[in-house]
Amino acid sequence: MTVLQAFVLGIVQGLSEFLPISSSAHLSLTPWLFGWESPGLAFDISLHVGTLVAVVFYFRREWRELIVAWFSLLRKGKIETIAERRAAYLLIATIPAGIAGLALEEYAETVFRAPVITALMLIILGVILWAVDRWVPHRRSLDDMRWTDALLIGIAQCLALVPGVSRSGSTITMGRALGFDRQGAAVFSFLMSMPIIAAAALFKVPDALAETGITLPLVVGVVSAAVSSAFAIAILLRYVSRRDYGIFAVYRVLLGTLVLWLLFSQSGINF
Repeated sequence: MTVLQAFVLGIVQGLSEFLPISSSAHLSLTPWLFGWESPGLAFDISLHVGTLVAVVFYFRREWRELIVAWFSLLRKGKIETIAERRAAYLLIATIPAGIAGLALEEYAETVFRAPVITALMLIILGVILWAVDRWVPHRRSLDDMRWTDALLIGIAQCLALVPGVSRSGSTITMGRALGFDRQGAAVFSFLMSMPIIAAAALFKVPDALAETGITLPLVVGVVSAAVSSAFAIAILLRYVSRRDYGIFAVYRVLLGTLVLWLLFSQSGINF
């Protein structure tokens, strides 16, 4: 892998991780579209270190409050404040994805990464995101969240094992389906990304380092992912405070349709 390829993949990862357009889809499709050798899942996970740094830095005030709340929960054994409730709900939301990741790891690295599956998932979730965001009223804030809401959003996160679904896309869509406002759904999605990204990095980054060591392309990829992730978070939160998710739904459908067209064209099938 060249430094330029690593830089491009880092930018792709950073911009698409927190936008509801599927970073895994873009990371698997980009080498395929350009004819590059696939960097592998271990490199993809290494790029997530950059997004992890970005989400921790951007929400550093919230994370300080959550860490204090977690220690308070351990000490008291009961929930008394909004911060403690949110901390508990983030833990609940993380559990399903952790279980699914361990159970379906082999499929996530092989079967699920087929371009046709990625394209279909881009289209399907794009349509669902558009419908939910358009028709479900945003009547709830994060302060109204219940443990069942957190669990459902956590279950939705499991779907992100399939490239094209999108971790932020699935969790934001579920948040909106439960009636949370657009910005609140995005914030909870971003916060709950940290534990699962950290766990994935803990298990997979050593694999990447074992394969190639700390190389210049790897460092360039991680840094570019961190910078572009912070930019994407800021842009999305500002955007959805005034507008809906429709533009992202349209982008998903168009990209998925383009990939299907390319696949059928390569196979010699005409519509």
